[in-house]
Amino acid sequence: MKRSAMAKAAAALLACTAVTPFALPATAQSSRVARPLSEAAAQQAADQILEAVRQRDGALRYSQFSKALQTTSSPSMVQGTLDQLPQLESWTIQSVRTGLSGNSSVEVLLQTENGSREATLVINPQGRLVAQLFNVSDKDSTKVARAFIDAVSDGQFISARSLLALDLQKEISPQALQNKWLRLQQTTGNFQAIEKVMEAEHGRNGSLVLVTVRFNRTTDNIFVILNPAGQITGLDFPIDGAVR
Repeated sequence: MKRSAMAKAAAALLACTAVTPFALPATAQSSRVARPLSEAAAQQAADQILEAVRQRDGALRYSQFSKALQTTSSPSMVQGTLDQLPQLESWTIQSVRTGLSGNSSVEVLLQTENGSREATLVINPQGRLVAQLFNVSDKDSTKVARAFIDAVSDGQFISARSLLALDLQKEISPQALQNKWLRLQQTTGNFQAIEKVMEAEHGRNGSLVLVTVRFNRTTDNIFVILNPAGQITGLDFPIDGAVR
């Protein structure tokens, strides 16, 4: 892509981060919303979820996933992810919020062997994990984009989804993310390697990162849009058509 064309693409993508061609329609919700957890129950559920992480117990953590998360995962996959994480030593629950969907958002401060990091756990009325988000504002945008592609190419769709902003996680389930990646490879062939990752545009509204990916039939670009907090707010895969 020529420099001028890339600049136009960057401006267009950053201008429309609220409506990304990657986003899929959210599943219609029932008119009857389940009774949300009490603040104490949400805190207890969060403690249990984090205790499984601290113990590196993949089977227990998998059992704490919502059905949607379990669809694209397995106890062995969860165990593999846990084994690569820095050791969780302790945590502090900072706040609990309940949304209109009945889910509870629990803000926590994690203390790991590598330092502290803020996180958000979204827990449904059954006490199961629906989504998670980690504060990665201290990480370079290209590292976040690379981590996303590394995760999807390795089949770790829950880990990849955790890099999306919460609003985008509401629109894209792990299953939808998996389907998108598999459909892409039907056209491009199987994933081979990441060729390069570069920041094409950076501004006060966020960054546009270009990830060049080699498949066995072709090499193509995936655009990743991030907000100033380092969260992914938009994605554009080659099968989505022209960048707009």
